[in-house]
Amino acid sequence: MQNLNFPTYSFRFKNSENKVSIFDEIRKKFILLTPEEWVRQHVIQFLLQDKKYPKSYINVEKSIKINDLSKRYDGVVFQPNGEIFLLIECKAPEVPISQQTFDQIARYNLVLKAKYLMVTNGLNHYFCQMDFENEKYVFLKELPDFN
Repeated sequence: MQNLNFPTYSFRFKNSENKVSIFDEIRKKFILLTPEEWVRQHVIQFLLQDKKYPKSYINVEKSIKINDLSKRYDGVVFQPNGEIFLLIECKAPEVPISQQTFDQIARYNLVLKAKYLMVTNGLNHYFCQMDFENEKYVFLKELPDFN
């Protein structure tokens, strides 16, 4: 798999029927290793190891309803009170981050109401803080520490 713009982390892999899977610490199971999953697993390790976010507050790949359509978010980090602290959108490294990507995460956030957003393709990372009052997001240099 391609090198990403993250620190180096160690992962567990499994080979089965010529398909490689990677162990997801959050879902506690092996997941087929796709380019997007490679990015998602790096994001999880970044949150756990570098940002020290509690593992029990991280949730990955869950369905949500948006305008009667079933969608899946890549990841969220909850606050102790159950509100969503961070909403994460992962793309494969070959997928450029575009306005469409931000429109997608903004649509998800209309429902989820996260305080912060992270958009990444593993090479480029964007962090935003929501300004709900003015219905916009403000770009940040890095994610805040978990509090």
